[in-house]
Amino acid sequence: MSGLYLHIPFCKTRCAYCDFHTGVQPALKQRLVNALCSELNSRLGELNGDPLQTIYFGGGTPSLLNEDEFEQLFKVIENQCDISFCKEITLEANPDDVTETYVEMLGNFPFNRLSVGVQSFNDEELRLLKRRHTAGEAVDAIERCRQRFSNISIDLMYGLPEQQISAWEHTISVALSLNIKHVSAYHLTYEERTLMGKWLRDKRIRPASEEASVAMYRLLVDTLHEKGIEQYELSNFALPGYASQHNSAYWEGTAYLGVGPSAHSYNGKSRRWNVAHTLHYIEGIERNSPMCEQEVLSENDFYNELLITSLRTLKGLSLIQVAQQFGNERKEKLVAQCMPYISNGIMQSDGCRLHFTTDGLFISDGILANLMISNFN
Repeated sequence: MSGLYLHIPFCKTRCAYCDFHTGVQPALKQRLVNALCSELNSRLGELNGDPLQTIYFGGGTPSLLNEDEFEQLFKVIENQCDISFCKEITLEANPDDVTETYVEMLGNFPFNRLSVGVQSFNDEELRLLKRRHTAGEAVDAIERCRQRFSNISIDLMYGLPEQQISAWEHTISVALSLNIKHVSAYHLTYEERTLMGKWLRDKRIRPASEEASVAMYRLLVDTLHEKGIEQYELSNFALPGYASQHNSAYWEGTAYLGVGPSAHSYNGKSRRWNVAHTLHYIEGIERNSPMCEQEVLSENDFYNELLITSLRTLKGLSLIQVAQQFGNERKEKLVAQCMPYISNGIMQSDGCRLHFTTDGLFISDGILANLMISNFN
């Protein structure tokens, strides 16, 4: 199984919290699409004939692409690959882009999943985040999307500055009323280069308390569970059969190809990433000298990545796999490292698998940092 990721780095405006590689450079859009096509033509062969089972258009704002640009990209992909095996083809979209005409146009392409960036159903919060849509516009957009797509995911965000739990409860309630199949919910992170990071340094905003953040996380997990939308990864929840296959492949260590500025690729032995600069990416492709870096993974890297990716999921980490790949001594040491967390209910183990409890997932980042290694003893 292989996945393909296409990074579309353009946005109409930049959100206050976003640290992804994006930019407001619409004049570069056609050159970017041409460069993506060139990179696809030169690199799809790296999949070595493996069936392409997922395609993901991410960003940025991929819903800024028009019909001609989608046609140009899919023509290259379909000339190189048999996408009849594709189980999931996702487009990330902003609510203000998915007009009735736009949704109808998407039906001309093989998309079968939409991921809509809502973030909140509270207008005051949306203004704080510098989103371009209102809560009502987001509801209308999702209703339009449901006319053609049955598999719709929405992104939500919690732990906002001084956010009230009642506001978060309202956002969850509205999301559930829309009968969506998948929710990705992220706690706000104050990245240094973002506008919100600056506001925090300038003391213009106060972050949500840890107590409030934990309460919002538990409310999310419990409320979705009551409706049959189960958590399967730290930030992801789905009805049975609707977990993101593309993202799940990342967590399972499956090979994938990423094209576009800042996009990462993994072939099972090494990682490659393109330059995180749109114009430099385009110019490198145009002169047939791609600007990218590559890293061959060491045994330590593989071990650390296995921990990070597996333990983010509710399924957890196979201790049998650890023993097979890294030796029984490493497995036993890992189990010993985890015993304090198992004793206090943060982790669980049946002897074959190791995983965080639901509450443990919320604080897993610090624990994973303690479990990772730099050198084998």
